[in-house]
Amino acid sequence: MKIEKYKKLKSNKYEVVIDDIKVKLYDDVIVKFQLLRKKEISLEEFEEITEYNDRLEAYYKSLRYITKKLRSEKEIWKYLEKDYSKEIIKETIDRLKKDGYLNEEIFLKSYISDQINFGSYGPNKVKDDLIKLGINEGEVEERVNQIDNDVWLDKIKKIISRRVNTNRTYGVYKLKEKIIYDLSRMGFYKWMIEDVIDECVITTDDSIVKKEYMKAYNKLSKKFEGNDLDYQIKMKLYQKGFTIEEIENIKKELK
Repeated sequence: MKIEKYKKLKSNKYEVVIDDIKVKLYDDVIVKFQLLRKKEISLEEFEEITEYNDRLEAYYKSLRYITKKLRSEKEIWKYLEKDYSKEIIKETIDRLKKDGYLNEEIFLKSYISDQINFGSYGPNKVKDDLIKLGINEGEVEERVNQIDNDVWLDKIKKIISRRVNTNRTYGVYKLKEKIIYDLSRMGFYKWMIEDVIDECVITTDDSIVKKEYMKAYNKLSKKFEGNDLDYQIKMKLYQKGFTIEEIENIKKELK
């Protein structure tokens, strides 16, 4: 096979034309096989060169993937499996481990730390996500259970406070119901949610009731009137968690 042309590319690569076949090779491959000194190579050499280049590419690709964010072994495998053989993926993972770029213990500590400091998930969700990422279940349980419960309780308090302060739609009862539901989905244990929610004072501003009343009135008054309209508005506001007292007070204010 005749080597016809070289072209230097970015990212330490060359485009090499071999028998009218264009291949992109890393400069490590060029050096290893001394291609700049050769004008021809055999088919066996060509296959060896391209296979070696694939191994390098899988490794460098994985490094870029890890540089953006620490990854688990399972994530690396899934990332590479579309483009490379199992043999190359296994070799890549072994090399990443040997070079210190892939370490389950470091990944586990980093993931938990990020969730505590920057995330919104509770312990149950953190455990589930780590297990899905291929981390040993026993190790996950041990590490997450080491975290003081006060850390999770404080996170719940902040979430509740944020939800109350940003609420623009719901009455107290509906807001509380949604907060409990959302916290449960976020992986916090029932006892944690109950402990914090019972201590928190959840209120809604009168302006929210007024806004929702007017929104319901403007929509429903096109279809109903009189007592029917009054009933429909009340039902709409009940569904959003407002009390009879709140609704009646707004009615009086608006009249």
